[in-house]
Amino acid sequence: MTYKNADTPALKSLDLSVQAGTIMGLLGPNGAGKTTAISLMTTLRAPTAGRILIGGIDPAVDPNRVRRMIGVVPQEIAVYDNLTAGENIDYFARLYGLKGRDRRESRRFALDFSGLTHRAGQLVKTFSGGMKRRLNLAAGLLHRPKLLFLDEPTVGIDIHSRHMILEKLLSLKSSGMTMVYTTHYMEEAERICDDVVVIDKGTCIAGGPPQALIVSHDGCDHLGDVFLSLTGKSLRD
Repeated sequence: MTYKNADTPALKSLDLSVQAGTIMGLLGPNGAGKTTAISLMTTLRAPTAGRILIGGIDPAVDPNRVRRMIGVVPQEIAVYDNLTAGENIDYFARLYGLKGRDRRESRRFALDFSGLTHRAGQLVKTFSGGMKRRLNLAAGLLHRPKLLFLDEPTVGIDIHSRHMILEKLLSLKSSGMTMVYTTHYMEEAERICDDVVVIDKGTCIAGGPPQALIVSHDGCDHLGDVFLSLTGKSLRD
């Protein structure tokens, strides 16, 4: 897929393939095109060239069907501070069109998944950053999507919440869910991703299982070493 904005290619013939039931890490420095790629795959934008297939369906042909198949966990906290955890979950369940028993079961699942069942009646504005992140993740899972997009879901949180989120994502993978995961924490990608793709300046510059990439780059002991070797050590805006 290619995407041009104001005659500047944000993505240049980017070719991605995600196997069902796996976690693919989408990695890159600031401005590499990660957010643009996710916006294309989640139907927020249309590519200027190329084609996208989600479960064999072209979002340009049937975007609503694709939207029912996917979930999105944005980097920005999407839940509302002036609602309780339970009210937030109910609100997002209604947005997904969940009703009756399905809504009740999804509510129980989301609160249990996030470890917030005992905080369901508490206002979100009283939550810690980690608790908000966990609720943010749960809100994106209410409709049990087949494909989940996660944009830096652990940024700025405590180590315990971060550990819990990563363990929960691995449990989702075990249940068959497919995920596209962006992060600046290379140790996270090394730990949970089956494959990673490194993009820079809108182009894929490397891809494969994390351990295979580490082995193929001399002098690299971790995925972070590979990333710096590929993208350089200069600061990016």
